[in-house]
Amino acid sequence: MEKIKLLHISETFVSGVYTYIKQICNYLENDERFEIHIIYSGDREETKFDQISSDFSSKIFFHQISMKREISPKEDLKSIFNIRKKIKEIAPDLIHIHSSKAGVLGRLAAFRLKNKVFYTPHGYSFLREDISEFKQKLFYQIEKFSQFFFPVQIIACGDHEFRIASKIDNNRACLILNGVNLSYFDNKSFNSNKSSKIRIGNSGRISIQKNPRLFNLIAKEFPNYEFFWIGDGDLKHELNSPNISITGWKKYDECIDILNSFDIFLSTSLWEGLPFNILEAMALKKPIITNNIESNLITVEQGVNGYVCSTLDDFNNSIKKTIKAKETMGESSYKRALDLFNQEKNLSQLIEFYTHFKKI
Repeated sequence: MEKIKLLHISETFVSGVYTYIKQICNYLENDERFEIHIIYSGDREETKFDQISSDFSSKIFFHQISMKREISPKEDLKSIFNIRKKIKEIAPDLIHIHSSKAGVLGRLAAFRLKNKVFYTPHGYSFLREDISEFKQKLFYQIEKFSQFFFPVQIIACGDHEFRIASKIDNNRACLILNGVNLSYFDNKSFNSNKSSKIRIGNSGRISIQKNPRLFNLIAKEFPNYEFFWIGDGDLKHELNSPNISITGWKKYDECIDILNSFDIFLSTSLWEGLPFNILEAMALKKPIITNNIESNLITVEQGVNGYVCSTLDDFNNSIKKTIKAKETMGESSYKRALDLFNQEKNLSQLIEFYTHFKKI
């Protein structure tokens, strides 16, 4: 039987996008119907080249092509040319492009090559709060322009992303939520905090997006609690409260073990797609306390498995209430993950989506 050639294209190959592509590849590892290729750029300094061989099957074909995160007409044209050349060489049946930059470069490179193209934004770039209002408006117009003149099927990975995608193109937007491998987490010992102190933590790159300044302010309000940040980044100096420990980057299993020691998962992000770190915490039966951003609202049922907060007082009061009911709220987090963020169920929907469009 002739295999379905599936090509992923992504400018960024770190963080949530990396996890998403890895999940799809691992899920399809033993599915003989598919041959999988990945075009990625290693230009971002956070790219962990040493992990790729251990995270992905040897059956996956990798192709590294330079792509710049910011707009650069000269470099972008070069990237489009090189991607198009590689697409012709691979001759994929399906192309899945990831993140806003590859969302533009990938669809231009594939234009009129008769491949079925899917696009997952993983958090639209115009939602970034570390850029000017002019750039936000510019990026939004680029998304609208690209979808109008070079239409592709949008696969949103979160409900907020889906609502935005539907406004951009209601006829070509669908929702398949991010998920986590619950069977992996079922083998963990839940609520494994062996410390006598309450532990509250977050994970990810210590950047403007993750809002370490707010995390630090919250930690200062609870000097007798232990706060942890799994990760590293340019803004780690903002995490200067004496009760905060920064672990640095860890391998996945180590990250999960540290995460499992938390009593509460605390997300202070300013914007997200649908973050895997919250879903992993839910799978480990952790209550979730999150900043009030639309992408995170689906993860929390207010007062049941956590709280959505808008002010420092909200965070303080929510932490106090959560500590008193952390076991019950943790169980509710797991049930919510089981209902909405089951990787097996959600990825099976994605694969059905792939095969459906292959037949058309």
